[in-house]
Amino acid sequence: MIKALIFDFDGLILDTETPEVIAWQEVYSRYGVEFPVLLWGGIVGGDGNDSFDPVRYLSEQAGQQVDGDLMRADKRVRDRQLVAEQGALPGVEDTLQAAARLGLRCAIASSSTHAWVDTQLKRLGLYQYFEAILCREDVQRVKPDPQLFLAALQALGVGPQEALVFEDSPNGVQAARSAGIRVVAVPNPVTALLGIEGADLLLDTLADFTLEEMLEKIGG
Repeated sequence: MIKALIFDFDGLILDTETPEVIAWQEVYSRYGVEFPVLLWGGIVGGDGNDSFDPVRYLSEQAGQQVDGDLMRADKRVRDRQLVAEQGALPGVEDTLQAAARLGLRCAIASSSTHAWVDTQLKRLGLYQYFEAILCREDVQRVKPDPQLFLAALQALGVGPQEALVFEDSPNGVQAARSAGIRVVAVPNPVTALLGIEGADLLLDTLADFTLEEMLEKIGG
């Protein structure tokens, strides 16, 4: 029986990935270069160690050396502006409310920092739903390594078969599977382009089904 739910943050609770792509696209457009979303997708939800470097790629495609620090700063300002306009994704709060009603314990397992995740959860009014919040500072390796999910299991005091993960990216799904936890994949417009494999249930949004219906479908 499922006793706990573990949620990714970026792209699952808050769509931070579409704003980031839009910000990069705007930066690239100044040089007449198309931003390669699929190449970028290889680092989404993970540790960022993929070989794709957006600054180097732009320099190569534009045929000139670009100021990486300035480019990243411009992108970050625009990215944060777009994210600040975002609310929680469809079905997120309903799912958390249902979890509370059913007595299920909830945690966050995110490859981002506490400074980012904690601040955004409070802005969205969702911080109080989570008994534990595990971020990159809490482990040695982030997704696709399973350490974040294993740490969340330990924090919640449950075993892998007693938990259910909600993820949006291939890296996250891989990490959950490596931890031996069943996973519901809810890709956003960016991660939907990457091809999600290995999930026990694939949804367009968390509003597709009630939590009770999701648990029934995955046998929990």
